[in-house]
Amino acid sequence: MYKVFYQPPKNTWMGDIMPFGKEGTFYLYHQRDPRKPGPLVENYHPFGWSLSTTKDFIDYEDHGVAIPEGDENDVAEFIYAGSVFEAQGKIHAFYTGYNRQAEKEGKASQVLLHGVSDDYEHFQKNVDKLALPAQEGYDVTDWRDPWVIWNEDKQEYLLILGTRHAGPKSKLTGRIVSFTSKDLKNWDFRGDFFAPNLYTGLEMPDLFKMGDWWYLVYTEYSEQSKTRYRMSKNIDGPWIKPKDDAFDGRAYYAARTAFDGQRRVLFGWVPTREKEQGDMVNWEWGGTYLPLELEQRNDGTLATKLPEKLTTEFKDVHDIDDFVIDDEEGRTEKVIAKNVGRHFVLDMDVSCDSKLSDLALRVFKNVDTDESYQYLLSADDQRIIFDKSPEWPWYQMMNKGLERPLPENNFGDLHVKLMVDDDIMIVVVNGISLISRVYQKFGDDLAIAASYGKASFKNVVLRK
Repeated sequence: MYKVFYQPPKNTWMGDIMPFGKEGTFYLYHQRDPRKPGPLVENYHPFGWSLSTTKDFIDYEDHGVAIPEGDENDVAEFIYAGSVFEAQGKIHAFYTGYNRQAEKEGKASQVLLHGVSDDYEHFQKNVDKLALPAQEGYDVTDWRDPWVIWNEDKQEYLLILGTRHAGPKSKLTGRIVSFTSKDLKNWDFRGDFFAPNLYTGLEMPDLFKMGDWWYLVYTEYSEQSKTRYRMSKNIDGPWIKPKDDAFDGRAYYAARTAFDGQRRVLFGWVPTREKEQGDMVNWEWGGTYLPLELEQRNDGTLATKLPEKLTTEFKDVHDIDDFVIDDEEGRTEKVIAKNVGRHFVLDMDVSCDSKLSDLALRVFKNVDTDESYQYLLSADDQRIIFDKSPEWPWYQMMNKGLERPLPENNFGDLHVKLMVDDDIMIVVVNGISLISRVYQKFGDDLAIAASYGKASFKNVVLRK
């Protein structure tokens, strides 16, 4: 049973999330992965969309199936990702229908479909026989994840989706394309909406406005498989790349946003490792959902933070005295808490001098063997890096993609929040987050180290 980060009932994992927000409530439409027999293999059991709702990210209500899967003759045998919105007195879902047999026969296996609901909980499937297949020149097996919004300036609906050019899947032709409509029934194809020529494919596009800026969110599956974003003052672009254009690392996938009237929140999932075989193997589809609240910086770029309610749910509060680590010749480490367990939050403010090489947060530390998981905040490399420490014998974790940029200007003053929820860990440093899932527990202590400089730690609070 989950402690903080939500898991659906009946021993299922969460797949892609289609969030919708209204009046303080988030409706989390999502796929449920029963692991029968495993993620997306040939004889994998079909899935539809299920629904869970929450107001505070602590208490959830499970509403069961919202759009059911189909049989082998249904164009929507599987209900792949899409989006939910209100228009014309109805709740609408635009989604991707996937059929295994169609793919085997070389036909369009991924098609955009339309459903409607009066109660948010149950959708009439394939309501108007609308079916938008891949257009000429695009890959019929990568045509999915529609996102629909109302374009006030042009008085029309805009639908964007992720796809790629037809041809070898190794080519960097991933792009987002668009359709427009006046009535949600008749759609005109408008071609490429965003085509950076950087990725083999793009998934889960999202488009929203905050203040004066439009944000285009997408997940790329290529070198790094991260959820990224671009910025523009115009809904049609041009799209500006921020220097740090990702929301997290490899262990946070397929994230989309929703606004409940107060908060713009990012909803992605933390993948499991292949067959739960430990830290050395690759990530797989599906996992545990994790919300990140978005904040807009003065320059328009986006920062992340954990919703505050997640922190206050940890009721056993321990204030730790201020302390200083000062070592100009190497590393000095301090165990700040023993027997911390598997569910805790650390909050602290850190002031660093200009000589500091790095800080290390060592989690599940065994003081006898010196083994732990480690978040390394490196001033030298200007990165946050997650790994096992020490890496003996080489290597102990497949951690490709488990790092984030942490620019040099952050290392004067840092606010650090570390949250551990059993096998999921997240650190947020000045609005920059890095998530991982772990499979070992070396020990029960929590330690902090600093190297080649001085770091002062204040307002240190541990919650269990």
